[in-house]
Amino acid sequence: MHPEDMRAQITQAMDNLETVLRQAEAELSDVVRLNYYTTDVDRFFEACDAVITRLSGAGCSPASTLLGVARLAFPSCWSRSKPPR
Repeated sequence: MHPEDMRAQITQAMDNLETVLRQAEAELSDVVRLNYYTTDVDRFFEACDAVITRLSGAGCSPASTLLGVARLAFPSCWSRSKPPR
């Protein structure tokens, strides 16, 4: 979702995380560790205020790791409803 829009991707990921947490009767403030994987570290840093603001607002300060990866195994899977065959 949101190709080429890192801020929208981060926001979507945080929305998804909060949905899963709610279903487990937890909330963002319960998170103690987050790992971030990105193919573009510079663009992540340009948009990371979206995640920092969200975490701070929830009183969450998890240990975190940011990993830059060279590429995705199946780059096209993000633009399809089904994984590649």
